[in-house]
Amino acid sequence: MSHQSSSGIWAKILILAVLALLIASYFIFPDYKNFIDLTLSAFASGDFKSMRDFIANYGTYAALISFFLMIFQSVAAPLPAFIITLANANLFGWVKGAVLSWSSAMAGAALCFYIARILGQDTAERLTSKAGLESINTFFERYGTHSILIARLLPFISFDLVSYAAGLTSMRFWPFFIATGLGQLPATIVYSYVGGMLTGGAKLLMTGLLILFALSALVVLMRKIYKERKK
Repeated sequence: MSHQSSSGIWAKILILAVLALLIASYFIFPDYKNFIDLTLSAFASGDFKSMRDFIANYGTYAALISFFLMIFQSVAAPLPAFIITLANANLFGWVKGAVLSWSSAMAGAALCFYIARILGQDTAERLTSKAGLESINTFFERYGTHSILIARLLPFISFDLVSYAAGLTSMRFWPFFIATGLGQLPATIVYSYVGGMLTGGAKLLMTGLLILFALSALVVLMRKIYKERKK
């Protein structure tokens, strides 16, 4: 057995052991179960204020809890990440909130990438959906080397599905990671800036900005497709 295949097996065993421990802890430790239940309830509310209050309850550990929540939603796709981004901005200010949201989303993307790469297709499908992964794979095949960057720029494409799907390809980690960082930065800044002042009529402003952002990204995508087809 080669060193590479041996290390791959041990990595798979480690990830499965950690996942098994987390699942078992849910049924064994009441405090942990309560935390997970409250987390899921905050996501299910779809309200950034509920998420903000949930994070704020942890006081000095609020930023750490937010970091965990972003990673949690990445693995447990398709929980909405934008709720955390809005909550972070409203709680910590839009600059610090953007840094926290961006860095934690990057950590979540890296984790999803390696879960898919190490544990394979079946695990990725259980954590997401088979149809979703197939649609992202089709997107990869169509747009080639720039597909990760394009996908990150389009807010209607699932962030977590892209991370899992990329891990199932022969794509190297660092090109994936760099494209992810660059591609998600504009959306993080927009969400954070608006989230920092999200009260009353600012919701309409957020909607308008997101629509504008989506249309801008779509124009860039269509222009790229046109140039490739012309070549």
